[in-house]
This record gives sequence, structure tokens and C-alpha cells, in this order.
Amino acid sequence: MPKGYRRPTRKRVRGISVFGNSSFFRISSFVIRHFPRLIEQLVGAGTSVGANYCEADDGVSRKDFKNKIGTCRKEARETKFFLRMVATAEPSLKPEARNLWQEAKELHLIFSKIWRK
Repeated sequence: MPKGYRRPTRKRVRGISVFGNSSFFRISSFVIRHFPRLIEQLVGAGTSVGANYCEADDGVSRKDFKNKIGTCRKEARETKFFLRMVATAEPSLKPEARNLWQEAKELHLIFSKIWRK
């Protein structure tokens, strides 16, 4: 692990990766009926953040750790993209999508900072 590295809380990463709040369930129940491919992409990117974070945390070398954190960074950015698409597809879901987008943005910034070290 890089010197000075502080782990994002697992609860926070799990929150975006599993979307363990009611906002996500409201979004997904509407979007899955009308835009199934969009929800597949959103869930795929969102859950990948958590999965890759677990992999990074168990990295066997500094290079492996940095690679996995880079993947977390990319998946968080992709999650933001799909949340924007959800907000565009269904404007009534914009407030919930915005809250999830903000969390994905903060995680993206955290992973970017770790990746640059």
C-alpha cells in the first residue's frame, strides 16, 4: 500500500457499488422497464467499483494495487456517466440520480488521488 494511503470506508464504497439505498431502487425499478440496457450498464459499472476495490485492497504488489485502484477510478467515472443518462432519460429521477452521482464523483476523486501517489 502506498505511504500515506487512507482507505475510503468500506461502507462508503459498498454504498455506491451495491447502491444500498432507496434512491437506487426507485431509479432501477423505473429504468429496468423502459431502458433495460441502461440499467445493466449502471449496475455493472457500480458494482465493479466495489469488486475492484476489494481486489486492490488484497493486492499482492504496489503495481497490482495501483492497477486495481485505476480500474476503480474508471468504473466510478463510468457510473457517473450512466447516472447522467438515467437523469436525462427520466427527469423525475434527477434528484436521486444526482445524489448517487455526487457519491460516485467523490469516490472517483478519492481513487484518483490514491492512483496518482
